[in-house]
Amino acid sequence: MPIKIPATLPAYDVLTREGVMVLDEDAAARQDIRPLRIGLLNLMPQKIQTETQFARLIGGTPLQIELTLIRMSEHQTKNTAAAHMESFYRPFQEVKAEKFDGLIITGAPIEHMPFQDVTYWDELREVMDWTQTNVQSTFGVCWGGMAMINHFHGVKKHMLDAKLFGCFRHRNLEPASPYLRGFSDDCVIPVSRWTEMRQDEIDAADGLTTLLGSSKTGPGLVQDRAHRALYIFNHFEYDSDTLKHEYDRDLASGTPINVPSHYYPKDDPTRQPLNRWRSHAHLLYGNWLTEVYQDTPYDIDAIGC
Repeated sequence: MPIKIPATLPAYDVLTREGVMVLDEDAAARQDIRPLRIGLLNLMPQKIQTETQFARLIGGTPLQIELTLIRMSEHQTKNTAAAHMESFYRPFQEVKAEKFDGLIITGAPIEHMPFQDVTYWDELREVMDWTQTNVQSTFGVCWGGMAMINHFHGVKKHMLDAKLFGCFRHRNLEPASPYLRGFSDDCVIPVSRWTEMRQDEIDAADGLTTLLGSSKTGPGLVQDRAHRALYIFNHFEYDSDTLKHEYDRDLASGTPINVPSHYYPKDDPTRQPLNRWRSHAHLLYGNWLTEVYQDTPYDIDAIGC
């Protein structure tokens, strides 16, 4: 089954060219099926790139997905055209009376700031509490995952001396987990962050299970059963060239940056990087949606009841 997105959304043409099944509003209305309603709270500055990356992953399953793009109500993005935001995004305050089968909270390039100093932190805390009554399952990504694990469990993020930047192997720590169904014993995940979550602090919190972890980058994927949530601190959703764009951007601006580790062949930035994480990315998000599908009530209004 395809993902339902507006035909005018830039991701529609991109995904169609890639062979991802997409439906516009009219075609979806003709199917006698309840699609999974998935929200994407997009906190990244490059909205179009990010929404396409996540639409690609959640559009790759046999389930029909209705994607709703959500933004913080008061925060105004400086990197995406106002017309795009007006056409395709709904502010949280407008959707908070509604129910969703799943919600993805993306990362944000503000990890150097204390959580409480983020301008939209109060509203984001409201969002996270709202997930406990209005969302069947939530997936926090990178800074979004760090924010959630801090909000619900008080686990702190810690600044690093140097940026973790590149593609790093992660061990499958819970092979029996339904979220890791089909996973190899280890997998490669793109990493791009200045902060870390520490395994001993996660272990000290009640009800958290680390599913993927790395000796070099720490815990990567954590399950929080009590809050029906997954927290991933890295970027399975990245395109093949996302790290390259970040590296080239920092070089051009004079920002000190190392060549991303284990990304370019022989660590040579003149060579084309190879995508070594795409299959596991689709597995993870497909497994998540399968679990949502199996657990969510058929009557969406029954979520949280």
